[in-house]
Amino acid sequence: MGEFKADWLALREPADATARSGALTAEVAERLAAMPGEYAILDLATGTGANVRYLAERLPSPQHWRLADRDQQLLAQVLPRLSAWATSRGAILSGNPSGVSISGPTLACRIDARRVDLARLAGDELFSGSSLVTASALLDLVSARWLDDLAARCRRAGAIVLFALTYDGRWSCTPADPEDAVVHRLVNRHQHSVKGFGRALGPEANDYAERAFEAVGYEVRTMSTDWHVSPQQDALQRALIDGWASAASEMDPDSANAMTAWKVRRLARVAEGGSQIVVGHVDLAGWVR
Repeated sequence: MGEFKADWLALREPADATARSGALTAEVAERLAAMPGEYAILDLATGTGANVRYLAERLPSPQHWRLADRDQQLLAQVLPRLSAWATSRGAILSGNPSGVSISGPTLACRIDARRVDLARLAGDELFSGSSLVTASALLDLVSARWLDDLAARCRRAGAIVLFALTYDGRWSCTPADPEDAVVHRLVNRHQHSVKGFGRALGPEANDYAERAFEAVGYEVRTMSTDWHVSPQQDALQRALIDGWASAASEMDPDSANAMTAWKVRRLARVAEGGSQIVVGHVDLAGWVR
């Protein structure tokens, strides 16, 4: 299962990087630059380190990244993937399996990765001293209680926050299929299932996050960061269609045959080269007022 997750994360990383808000990232970078010293960045549910690869060159240096994830199989891939990425940028990576330093023309950062059960945050030690708390594709997986706790911890740390690519419940396929609306409804129901952090907020996550952070004293800004998946991104399209069909069947087992037929039709469109998919996401940034 860990390898499947890693494959999915690798598949979505280019689409994520294209969709993310450059404007919100630049605003966060400007606010960080006004702070003195090394920038301590906490990356929650880091996966294989995609958030580092996107942000490190866009934020001021020097940086100290603290990467936290509960999946040891994913964490084991962070440093090898970061090493290859750093090398491609003319940077040098040095250190040991628990922490490294990267130095190069556009990079100056220390990176520590550790396994943390993020479902049960204990105390403020993980957040303490953070200049920035960030995550990608996380908030729609968590519960309202977990998100309230996150907002409170970020506020006590006085950290800037940047949460990218929260699913907002919208997706559409072109050309349309008669069963699209049924699949969409079932998929969004599935988004509310328990995903390790209590009953997930799913499509309501970003609106809830705005309220939660504003309630503890943050100024919050959001921007739409939709995926526009082209016919050339056929592997990503196939993964989305397969995942949606499975989720819909799980929510309504009686419709499994219909969902399988929908999947076959959709995959045929992908094979023909005429399929396009849009998936709605939102980036959220905030800082203490």
